[in-house]
Amino acid sequence: MQSNFSDPEIERKIYLKRITLSIIFIALLTLILVARYFDLQITNHEDFVTNSEKNRVHVRPLAPARGIIYDRNGEILAHNIPITNLSIVREHTDDLNALINKLRSLIEISDNEIDVFLDRLKRRKPYEPTPLKYDLTEKMQAILAVNEFDLDGIEISAKLKREYPEKELFAHVLGYVGRINESELENIDTPSYRGTDSIGKTGLEKFYESKLLGQVGSQNVETNARGRVMRTLGENQPTAGNDLMLTLDKEIQLTAFNEFQGRKGALVALDVKSGEILALMSSPSYDPNLFISGITQEKYSALLKSDDKPLFNRAVAGQYPPGSTIKPLFGLIALHTQHIFPNTVIKDPGYFLMEGIDRPWREPKKGGHGSSVDLNQAITESCDVFFYEIGARVGIDALSSMSQKFGLGGKTGLDLPGETNGIMPSRQWKIEKRGSAWFDGDTINMSIGQGFMLVTPIQLALMTGIIANKGRFMSPQLIKAVNSIPIKSQLLNTPFEIQDEHWKYIHNAMANVVHSSTGTAKLINKDLNYKIAGKTGTAQVISISAEEDYDKSKIDPSQWDHALFIAFAPLDDPEIAVALIVENGEFGSVTAAPIAKSVLDAYMKNRI
Repeated sequence: MQSNFSDPEIERKIYLKRITLSIIFIALLTLILVARYFDLQITNHEDFVTNSEKNRVHVRPLAPARGIIYDRNGEILAHNIPITNLSIVREHTDDLNALINKLRSLIEISDNEIDVFLDRLKRRKPYEPTPLKYDLTEKMQAILAVNEFDLDGIEISAKLKREYPEKELFAHVLGYVGRINESELENIDTPSYRGTDSIGKTGLEKFYESKLLGQVGSQNVETNARGRVMRTLGENQPTAGNDLMLTLDKEIQLTAFNEFQGRKGALVALDVKSGEILALMSSPSYDPNLFISGITQEKYSALLKSDDKPLFNRAVAGQYPPGSTIKPLFGLIALHTQHIFPNTVIKDPGYFLMEGIDRPWREPKKGGHGSSVDLNQAITESCDVFFYEIGARVGIDALSSMSQKFGLGGKTGLDLPGETNGIMPSRQWKIEKRGSAWFDGDTINMSIGQGFMLVTPIQLALMTGIIANKGRFMSPQLIKAVNSIPIKSQLLNTPFEIQDEHWKYIHNAMANVVHSSTGTAKLINKDLNYKIAGKTGTAQVISISAEEDYDKSKIDPSQWDHALFIAFAPLDDPEIAVALIVENGEFGSVTAAPIAKSVLDAYMKNRI
């Protein structure tokens, strides 16, 4: 029964209208969807595929293994060890500060590590992991693994870390690697260092950086929406750096290191025939491993401010008066220039006077060395007055120019950064540096290795080697081979044609220093089964007036005399030359000569 209020025709029209509107609405939505689908799949297909791949696939650098450094006998001096690092990919975290705070609540992360991380973050490429903490412990790794689901953006990865197993023993030669800083970043080929955040800072690590570094590789990886690496799509393997074999001998270096016992000074030993450096040691030393992952400011300040200057390479940069170690060279020059002869004798009353100068130059030995001192006795007993006479006769011009031919007053060309020139003074040098003319008294002071003259231990070793090899010498070198390919040293210019009899005379006089009953180094000749040619030296740190005697009890230890010694062995066919200085060691015969003997013994024990 129909209601009085129902009208079927009206209801049918309303229904049809609603159906029509619904169909139209659905059709419009379908058209929009089709249009959008067309836009995505047809019009912008290539763009979206590219963007999709960029979000899914990333190219990551593969850092090369740094070259290994060996001593001449194959002992490892610097190599790489695997460590586990914590890194963050900035693009995979929404809140970097929150992530860092969360990480700090889980493991120990210092303020310094965060500061360094933020600094690195400014220099990295998009999607490149930035190291936050190095060398994670197993406990840290476990904690992070358990909480990794809540730490979007972190990455735990294995890397290679530089290590110096001998620690202090070769620190000044090898140097160390450290994190690349802003100034270095401006001067390096950035693509070559992708994936690498370390660079050679000092020593051979710096000098041979280009050889040790290697070539970076690359890796295509697929990641998920959380930034986790799902799989590796392809790799271009890196090329490892070149391995270096040094000329250094670990046993000889260790002998020198132990003999110094932390006293300040330096020692250089070299092969007379090849120019190869067998030992190059500066004392005290430091542990280069401290610098690899970033040294704390507190520890670095302690090293910098230490009175012992452990970071300072005394062997190539320390400049010292040579004292009496210069006497064999000056005696040779005097013979060569014929200002004296083998039979020349002088009277040594214990002092030397020069016309026009009231102040006498004193002889350390009270009463002098006698009335007829020749060059042999003057070298053997270290007679100052004889060399004052040589200075007066030869003059500064010949002494200066000829000494430079023996490597004094200039860099030796050693393949190590930081070498200094020393000072081989001349008339022109004094005018330029001191604004004053050269005086005869300056020559007298220099004739016993004092005054303006300064040498480095490496220069003294080179001079000794040239004397030992009678003027023929190869340039000093620290690298024996690169990737097993030998490196040849260069022949230095022969100083000048010196008669063989003069070479022999100086050699014999230096042998008498050690083996004669009156030699200043006679204390080291006991139980020797080979002959050493040497010369002691004692260099003043402060001036003592002619009226005063040296009394160490009245002087601060930092102002005590330096002790020096040079030597080569064996006498008849020299193979090794040694030069060393013990700062404030006072007497070369007592302090320095025994160290040299131990080093020579370590070398000769396998050759006798």
